[in-house]
Amino acid sequence: MLNFSLFKRKKKSRQDAGPGIGLGILVFEHTSEVIKAEKVLRSKGWDIKVMGPPPEIRTGCDLVIRFPLIEQLNILRLLEGSGIRPIRTVPVTGPLLKPVDLFQVKDFGDFFMVRAANMKLTIEKKTQRIVNISGGGCPDVPYLAYEMVGKTMPESPRPLDIGHTLCGYALGLAFEEMQKQCSQL
Repeated sequence: MLNFSLFKRKKKSRQDAGPGIGLGILVFEHTSEVIKAEKVLRSKGWDIKVMGPPPEIRTGCDLVIRFPLIEQLNILRLLEGSGIRPIRTVPVTGPLLKPVDLFQVKDFGDFFMVRAANMKLTIEKKTQRIVNISGGGCPDVPYLAYEMVGKTMPESPRPLDIGHTLCGYALGLAFEEMQKQCSQL
């Protein structure tokens, strides 16, 4: 009797298949479109991530949305129905097209900093009090700092609720990441 299991292909695990297999990137012309698309997609439960664009596909916008490529048609239909159209959809086919993670996290002993894109948020670990906000060149950064510095993370307004620029959006991402990090402190 023949053993047909000898002829079966060995399945590659996702890790063996290489980075980015099964992922795509939505490229937009303006940051405001990324923010709108993220809200629409998250409200419908899609597994997406806002990231920095790889240099090979950089446009005027400093953000892209990474998504499961198998869902491309459904995602594009949803976005189109919401009046949002990416200028390009790119499959992640290799390391050069891999989007860049927006977050950098640094532990300074008594203080903890999260950087998202060009915005930095620093807290005192013991009290979770916001001690510094820096970065960016947008007009709402001083206002955001005024509203947030000196308050604890739970007391502080969410930057996504009071900011209106790319810097406010990036600070909002840093704020959400800091909330995750604080839950682990």
